[in-house]
Amino acid sequence: MELIQNIRCVRLDNPSSIFSFSPSKRHFSFSREFNKNPHVSFPNQPLPKPISCKISTEQDSFTINYLVHSCGLPLESAILTSQKVQFQSPERPDSVLALLRNHGFSRTQISSLVKKRPFLLLSNPTNTLLPKLDFFLSLGMSRPHLARTLSSDPTLLTRSLENQIVPSYNFLKTILRSDEKIVSAFKRTTWIFLEDLSKNLIPNLELLRKVGVPQSCISLLLTHFPEAMMENHDEFSENVEEVRKMGFDPNKSTFVLAVHALCGKCNKSIWERCFEVYERWGWTKDDILSAFRKHPHCMMLSEKKIMKGLDFFVNKMGWPSKEIVHCPVILFLSLEKRIIPRCKVIQVLWSKGLIKKDISLNTVLLPVEKRFLERFVTKFEEEVPQLLSVYEGKVDPEGV
Repeated sequence: MELIQNIRCVRLDNPSSIFSFSPSKRHFSFSREFNKNPHVSFPNQPLPKPISCKISTEQDSFTINYLVHSCGLPLESAILTSQKVQFQSPERPDSVLALLRNHGFSRTQISSLVKKRPFLLLSNPTNTLLPKLDFFLSLGMSRPHLARTLSSDPTLLTRSLENQIVPSYNFLKTILRSDEKIVSAFKRTTWIFLEDLSKNLIPNLELLRKVGVPQSCISLLLTHFPEAMMENHDEFSENVEEVRKMGFDPNKSTFVLAVHALCGKCNKSIWERCFEVYERWGWTKDDILSAFRKHPHCMMLSEKKIMKGLDFFVNKMGWPSKEIVHCPVILFLSLEKRIIPRCKVIQVLWSKGLIKKDISLNTVLLPVEKRFLERFVTKFEEEVPQLLSVYEGKVDPEGV
């Protein structure tokens, strides 16, 4: 069989003494001679990984070869996958793969999809798969995004369009009001179309309304952080109550952003790690909660991002660490593209005595580029002609 020829094994003087195929038992096995001496030497060859499986028929052989050559699965994955799906003819799987390719799925994405849901290869591409793909494309989702989303989690392709997907869409439309927002939520997690919405999503929506969260903020949370809205209702309720106790106003968007920051074990772990990092820079608990209330997602940054930002502001620019407490949003700005270029200009103006030392971070870093240039570059071009070049990184500020 072609499969046997494709399986690579270590060659000795007598290869058959190591790997054999028994037609009667229909499985691959290692010979007795090899089993007696498991420490046999293989000159200039690495030991192969053992593949623990059985290949029972020619149908298995065909399926495995197809999964390897047409779907791009590694041999070992193909053997394991063949235990979940079997086919004797390439006609149906070929038509499924053709449909996926026509809809922008790459070979890697197809391989991922097949490995996760191999029985989709036996689906009717015209009657089962195509209507689902067309449905999501009709919402305004691009083919590349759809391929990326469904290859990451192809479970949705196994669900009924009429009984699951469309009813979920209809409900989401009553909350989000636009297909664009639904697509945005879908990109975040396909589970908004998979989960029983009455289990957690609907009770969580009702809770937010009960505590006074406006529709616009609910829409914000569901559009950008749908996974938070689908958290277990009891845990979601605890998080909402904790956010209320912290002093957040339910009428403001920061309330739902804070709820998101506390939802899920992963987010809570990040929150605790951020807390520890800020403490290292001398922030008190009150400082940290104050920053959290101003910009909740400051408690979802990576340790590296926080450390690089604070190191620059404190050690390079000389701003007090607690200055950032009043404006934590600046930690989200790009250090290379925004913070450093602007701060170089400020350093030059400081050295020339053209601006006060106590200028706030908000004033320097938050305005749009046009406003910054007008206020700190164009305004001083007569006193410092090279200021624009400093901002553009063409001139070292120390040489000005």
